[in-house]
Formats: sequence, structure tokens, C-alpha cells
Amino acid sequence: MLPKRIIPCLDVADGRVVKGVNFVELRDAGDPQELAAVYSEAGADELVFLDISATVQKRRTMLEWVADVAAEVSIPLTVGGGIEAPEHVRDILRAGADKVSINTAAVRDPALIDRAAAQFGRQCIVVAIDALRQEDAEGLSWEVRTHGGSRSAGMDALEWAERAVDLGAGELLVTSVDRDGTTGGYDVELIAELNARVPVPIIASGGAGGPRDMMAAFAAGADAALAASIFHYGTWSIQDVKEFLSEAGVVVRL
Repeated sequence: MLPKRIIPCLDVADGRVVKGVNFVELRDAGDPQELAAVYSEAGADELVFLDISATVQKRRTMLEWVADVAAEVSIPLTVGGGIEAPEHVRDILRAGADKVSINTAAVRDPALIDRAAAQFGRQCIVVAIDALRQEDAEGLSWEVRTHGGSRSAGMDALEWAERAVDLGAGELLVTSVDRDGTTGGYDVELIAELNARVPVPIIASGGAGGPRDMMAAFAAGADAALAASIFHYGTWSIQDVKEFLSEAGVVVRL
């Protein structure tokens, strides 16, 4: 059995790491380079760096930020934000990233996934899906959101996940918009539904309050658990999370 991965996330806006609740009310959490170095040394399995203002500001990811962070880590680095063409993927990989995360641009132009995977290999193409839970008379579903969770894409998240994988996504980073930053636990029903539909690794995101939430995500089928608030503000350390999981029988790299 492959070890489950613990992945801190750096949401970066205007050169600073920020964190909010439900994608709004952002507050400062520190310097990207400093936090990246800390997490790399602390035993994180990977690191995700998201330039969250790039798409909204209609610009590309700041490559100098990527290079600065990449220089601080010895673990795989995934970078997302403002990626709209294969040449953007190329530039980010050259700046030091191991994988790229594509979200809004992939929804707008699904063929981007295919082109990027064909040119660079699907192993480095992560499709990020921001999903908003909806319950009505017809049952439970999840809607795809774009532009930092602010806009509806008019798409079903489960159907989009299947299509993204068919097009070449090697991994899915799935964030529950309504759980994000709440520390109330991941949307395990969403993870379970996705796990039943797609054959690629799933990174659970949105709602981590501690290792018990990560255990629930892993039980639902997630291969990795992404968290931000609990690490940034010292609620849990990566080592404490991993020791808790290991003692509970979850296979992790200590």
C-alpha cells in the first residue's frame, strides 16, 4: 500500500501566504519562502503553491515566486494559478515545479488538459476542482466553481472529474468550497463519489481540522490530504499529524 500523503498548501496573494474561510475573508499567514522551507524540513510529503489572485487579475503565475519557493524545498512542488497554455506549464516547470495545477482555464478550454499532458506527461498535470455542495429535491450533487470559487461553471463536479481524467489529468485536487477554511472536516461524500468514478489519485482539500478528518478522507478514498490553516497557525504540526495517523494504522512516511 502506498503511503498517504500530507500536503500543506500555500495560497499566495500579492506575494504573501493568506488563508480565509469559504475562499473569502483572507488573512495573512506568512512569507511563502519561509513557510515552504519550514514545511519541507518538517516532513511534508509535497507542497502546493497556488497563486490565487492570478486568474482574477487576468495574469500568469509570478515565476519569480515559484523559483524562490522551489529553491527552498526538497519535496515535490505543485504550482497553480493563471495557467492558460502549454507554454505556461513549461515555464512553471522550468522555474522549479514538479507538477502544475490547472483549474479555471481547464474548464474554459478542456483541450488544454490534453495538450499539456501530451507535451509534458500526465504525471505532472493536476486538475483542480472547486466543488460546491448542493442538496435539493433531486438529491445531492456538487457544482464546479471557478475564479477562486466566485463563479458557477454550470457543470457537475463528478462528471467534470471523469472528463478531466479522460483528457489526461494524472491527479485531481478537489476542494470543497463550502468546507474550505472551516476546519469542520472534508466533504467525505464528495471524495467517496469521486473515488468510485476515477482511477487517478485524489487530493482532498477544504475543511481539515486535524488528523481525524484526514483519516476520514483516506477512508473515503483520498490518496492525500491537503491542509492550510491547521499548519499555518500552529494548531497541528506535520510531525504530530503523521504520528497520530501512524498510531491509528494509516501508512504514512515518518
